[in-house]
Amino acid sequence: MSLIFSNLVVPNQPSSIIVDMRNFVTKFGKILEICKKFAGNKVNESGNVPRCGVVPTFSDLEVVALSITAEALGIDSENYLFRRLNAESPGAIPNLISHRQYNQRRKKTMLLGEDIRQSIAKEMDGGEDVFSIDSKPVKVCQNARANRCRMGRDDMGRAPSWGYCASQDMHYYGYKLHALCGISGVIHSYDMTAANVHDLQYLKDVRWEYHDCTILGDKGYLSTPVQLDLFETANITLDVPYRLNQRNWTPPTWAYRRFRKRIETVFSQFNDQFMMIRNYAKKPAGLFTRMAAKVAAFTMLQYFNHLNHRPIGQVKYALF
Repeated sequence: MSLIFSNLVVPNQPSSIIVDMRNFVTKFGKILEICKKFAGNKVNESGNVPRCGVVPTFSDLEVVALSITAEALGIDSENYLFRRLNAESPGAIPNLISHRQYNQRRKKTMLLGEDIRQSIAKEMDGGEDVFSIDSKPVKVCQNARANRCRMGRDDMGRAPSWGYCASQDMHYYGYKLHALCGISGVIHSYDMTAANVHDLQYLKDVRWEYHDCTILGDKGYLSTPVQLDLFETANITLDVPYRLNQRNWTPPTWAYRRFRKRIETVFSQFNDQFMMIRNYAKKPAGLFTRMAAKVAAFTMLQYFNHLNHRPIGQVKYALF
């Protein structure tokens, strides 16, 4: 079965990513303006990160904006994106680079996109002092294909591994996305690790970035030494409910359940709207770049809601 767009045949494309390219170009322009606003002195007057060599005509900011726009509108296939743009809107985006160039420069501008995302997040809720922390599995293939998966074979330091997700009661092969978000649902920081890395390892980085705050975690973060270390190092209170078989167990408070639900909702949106469970990457660098683009697109949609005085969590309707 295939879908036909302006004499262009694109096989087996999900209906969720059928987007009018004229609307895509319009949204790209709006997102580019926001990227310019928050880039600050990270780029020069041409929109590029200062470096030696030839100045690209399609700027780094435009690469970041194109990546965010595609993910925000549900297009996570680079091949599909460029075939649609070249067939239906040729010349609509000036100096548009090729698919191959976009794939390379998207990786190189990932840090620029993350800097812009963090600046947007701080403007929306920079004064937060209560956060939720959690992790979610990122599969790279089905379990039956794990032994044949070649991802990370040439870079064993970033290779995927086997892991277990207690909330879904499943073993999987891939990575783990760690995220820290405020009670409004805005992601402040995140990281990707192999699936066999314990959730507590991410807290070692958190204690150097945050202080004088409260972090709400699930039972996977239960550790008295870690709680004591966070409090003594950065005055961070790690609030984790006890297990049922522990002496000090008490039912979680209403506030804890409500604020914890924020990050669980965010992860559900990643699976639903941003299709984080679908993976086209063949190397770890490509996967990390795609995950960074999805998180940046999520934050960008929240910012659109913030500007329009709408609930920032309703990202599915942010661009309408």
